[in-house]
Amino acid sequence: MTASYDRIGLNYAELRRADARIAKSIQTALGDSDTVLNVGAGAGSYEPGYRAITALEPSAEMIAQRPVSNARVVQGSAENLPFEDDSFDAVMAVLTVHHWSDKAKGMAEMRRVSRGAIVILTYDPAFRDLWLFDYFPELAALDEGQMPPIDDYSKWLGPVKISTVLIPHDCSDGFLAAYWRRPAAYLDPRVRTAISSFWKVGDITTGLERLRHDLENGVWKKRYGDVLELDERDCGYRLVVAPQG
Repeated sequence: MTASYDRIGLNYAELRRADARIAKSIQTALGDSDTVLNVGAGAGSYEPGYRAITALEPSAEMIAQRPVSNARVVQGSAENLPFEDDSFDAVMAVLTVHHWSDKAKGMAEMRRVSRGAIVILTYDPAFRDLWLFDYFPELAALDEGQMPPIDDYSKWLGPVKISTVLIPHDCSDGFLAAYWRRPAAYLDPRVRTAISSFWKVGDITTGLERLRHDLENGVWKKRYGDVLELDERDCGYRLVVAPQG
């Protein structure tokens, strides 16, 4: 994904801003860790500024978008972490595992370099309760192909705690399901540029035309308008926490 993110990551710093409510869940899971490695760090979202952060990211474009901070930035991949054993109090990985070429190796590497917890924000590919899949079924198929089943994390990391991360209706981080109560946002090509899944599935013209038509004639609201009454909802995102190994 290195080359791909050098192309598609152009608006990440602006459109993929950490949501404070999701950040709180991640920071709580990190506990009192002082030194933290952020694997697949992107433009630096969700890095708690009061900790000593090392950010590892394969894409030069993503690194270039990082705001000024005290984080140490290293270009590299999850599958071959350039650090000694037990180098960090904790390791975090936010919405990145599905991009790894060898997920099992990446997990083993995180376990190797962490003295404590491993905290992963990911997506459950078995989750289907999202109206977006009705317009873009190829997104659901993509998730099945690239997202590891939730049960795999315990195989890789040992005992894990898995919790649901509810997504607020005004989420500031523009990942795939962030706009579940703002359907018109998906019609904006600028919004889609910050969502890697849309790049991977290719031509989505038919789905976009259907969504635009249904929004204009009220069909979308008739079918899915109940979500407009919700402030937050389960969209399939899960926080996986593996304690000290």
